[in-house]
Amino acid sequence: MRETERKYEAPGGTALPDLAGLPGVTAVAGPEELRLEAVYYDTEDLRLARAGLTLRRRTGGDDAGWHLKLPVGVDTREEVRLPPGRAAKRPPKELASLVQVHARGDELSPVARIRTTRHRWQLVDAKGELLAEVVEDLVSGQAVADGSTADSWREIEVELGDRGDAALLDRVEARLSEAGIERSTSSAKLTRLLADRLAPAAPAPGRGTSAADVVLAYVREQAEALRHQDPRVRRGEDDAVHQLRVATRRMRSALQAFGAVVERDRTRALTDELKWLAGVLGDARDLEVLRDRFENAVEELDPELVLGPVRAQLTRHFAPLEAAAHEASVAALDSGRYFALLDAVDALLADPPVTPLGRGKAGKVLPGLVAKTHRRLAERVAEATDDTGLHEARKAAKRLRYSVEVAEPTFGKRAKKYRKQVKDVQTLLGEHQDSVVARPVLRELGAKAHLDGENGFTFGLLHGLEDGLARRVEDRFAVVWRGVGKPKLS
Repeated sequence: MRETERKYEAPGGTALPDLAGLPGVTAVAGPEELRLEAVYYDTEDLRLARAGLTLRRRTGGDDAGWHLKLPVGVDTREEVRLPPGRAAKRPPKELASLVQVHARGDELSPVARIRTTRHRWQLVDAKGELLAEVVEDLVSGQAVADGSTADSWREIEVELGDRGDAALLDRVEARLSEAGIERSTSSAKLTRLLADRLAPAAPAPGRGTSAADVVLAYVREQAEALRHQDPRVRRGEDDAVHQLRVATRRMRSALQAFGAVVERDRTRALTDELKWLAGVLGDARDLEVLRDRFENAVEELDPELVLGPVRAQLTRHFAPLEAAAHEASVAALDSGRYFALLDAVDALLADPPVTPLGRGKAGKVLPGLVAKTHRRLAERVAEATDDTGLHEARKAAKRLRYSVEVAEPTFGKRAKKYRKQVKDVQTLLGEHQDSVVARPVLRELGAKAHLDGENGFTFGLLHGLEDGLARRVEDRFAVVWRGVGKPKLS
């Protein structure tokens, strides 16, 4: 489930204001008193808390159990819940797996115990639908590691209900502010309790003016995307494998294309590992693409041309393969090799091997390196006389697209327009490659249908359609490629 909430400091002497009469709020129900106790789990150096995650086992209230909160956006987090089970020394494997991109195999143990006396009000509309919950918490917390004296404080939380919206949050906040209750600087009770151990890290460098600043800012964005997509892949969420794979490829392309900015010899081992990870994820992604492609193609056929249990045949073929590919992906994400890759990314960003050229102005350095990537693509296009050659051209187009993407914050609209032109080339060649990959699978499906005593006609028909699509792409490609031209960023 997703929760959108805001936390507020409630200094002594301030009273919770009357929230009745806010636009859209028909009634305020409450207060209801709840007594809650939670044990929070983290690595010894609080990596989850530093990344904005909380993992706890709560007793009391109407949501007792294990809770993992993952940041999604401003004021919004995704909460994964499991039943409390028996009191345990370690979190359930299902939740521990979802934080491994941060824990990386290190033990998750209790770091704090927090007790809360909560008074809860519910703001409802004319239909009795929940707009928001407002709670006043009297909190007492104690760090587990050092047995320090309990810290106590009072805070207010406002969480949107199913029928609420951000405008209501703003109106409630204005009412609280009038009463002297202001936004909290801590996003969670745990971070407030352990603030002395969570000294702010050095801020990540912004997009400076040097070529290295721009390239490393892009790499940093991809590292963040990787950390965000990791738990989504583990949970089998839609498009997660694709997005994680894209993040690894973007990072790898940037380090390869701008090796004159961030010393290439120092990043080669990392780019090799990024290639390994993209390859592992590729099996799951390719199956996902093929299944969707075939299912959509069947839907578009005249029903009279769909002979036999075609959809069931697709399910029987893909379901076990996708399950095995997902299992292999998760196994890779749980491996020491993957954890070492993550450590290498962190080390690169903490102490990047910037070259003398990388210290130069981005506006002067980057165009030449992007042009070099374009020349690489032009060479691949000139050599593309068969399916393999077109696939190599597609990969070179992707690298050029990502290179322009790196430079886009520096060069603005001109770079954006050129990137879209390159993406058109990549997309066209992607259609061709998907067709190349699809045809042997369709032949296999047709042959299997025949051997099983079923009708393979529809798979043969789809094979013919794929072959025709590939020929049309080849005819169109020369025209599209001529329209791209050389990059002119500056």
